[in-house]
Amino acid sequence: MEQFEKFEEAVGITFNDKELLKKAFTHRSYLNENTGEGVQHNERLEFLGDAVLELVVTSYLYKTYPDNPEGDLTAYRSSLVNTISISEAATILNMNGYLLLSKGEAKDTGKARQYILANAYEAIIGAIYLDQGYDVAEKFIALSLFDKLQGIIDKKLYKDAKSYVQELAQEHVNVTPTYEVLNESGPDHDRNFEVGVYFGKDLIAQGKGKAKQEAEQNAARAALDVKDWS
Repeated sequence: MEQFEKFEEAVGITFNDKELLKKAFTHRSYLNENTGEGVQHNERLEFLGDAVLELVVTSYLYKTYPDNPEGDLTAYRSSLVNTISISEAATILNMNGYLLLSKGEAKDTGKARQYILANAYEAIIGAIYLDQGYDVAEKFIALSLFDKLQGIIDKKLYKDAKSYVQELAQEHVNVTPTYEVLNESGPDHDRNFEVGVYFGKDLIAQGKGKAKQEAEQNAARAALDVKDWS
């Protein structure tokens, strides 16, 4: 398990069960090309880690913002533990360098890799929880994720981007934004959408995504930057 020692050093955790750590980094696709290794994929650990992550973040928000209503706390939590946020945390920890993937998955550096990293981050939390207990898992999450929260609040990233753009567009330019699909590509099982957000007839910004809703949200976020409303 020498390949994971640098990760242990980076996060300050020495695993008792090294196989558990390896499992956390093992994507299902890896097993297709390495059937004889007796390795298990990380999806059960991801399931467990997701629950631990939600509890830790919820507890932190509850204690840190005693005067905020439940709706605010839910929005903060959703933004902090979404795929983008936790995949960024995984990238900072260089988790990409430890992933065990099939040759095909290893070539993909786009959106699919972002999801794999996010899932691996949750799997690592599950592995830490099983191997070291709740307190160590909580510390890992706090050190790798909580510093993102203030930026999310300051930039109002916790707000639904489309709703926020509509609110500001009506306030500043007295229009209701509309969204139009500019391009679709890829096979049916792996579609890619490019959506434009318009103020009247003016194209303000564009966004891409695997679903129309995702592309619309990304277009709305881009519009916030274009208008310097973010």
